Amino acid sequence: MIIAVDFDGTLMIDGKPNLDLMARLQNSQRQGTQIILWSCREGKRLAEAVGFCAKAGLRFNAINANVPEGIRRTGHNSRKVFADIYIDDKSIR
Repeated sequence: MIIAVDFDGTLMIDGKPNLDLMARLQNSQRQGTQIILWSCREGKRLAEAVGFCAKAGLRFNAINANVPEGIRRTGHNSRKVFADIYIDDKSIR
């Protein structure tokens, strides 16, 4: 399984870490799930987000990129990040 997760408004809400979501993602990762940070951030702001998550114990299998399993599954490396689940504050359910 692959989960793509956004940072602003999802892992970080109003300047506060979403510790519950981070813990769930870490638990999923221990079960074999691959986690992609799927963010519009770039450069220094992206590095800050990745560093913040690393300090909280959440490390990503890919950042704004497909994991090797996703590339194998689709047969190519699309610019659109492939995941089984997308977690984003902008999604509608």
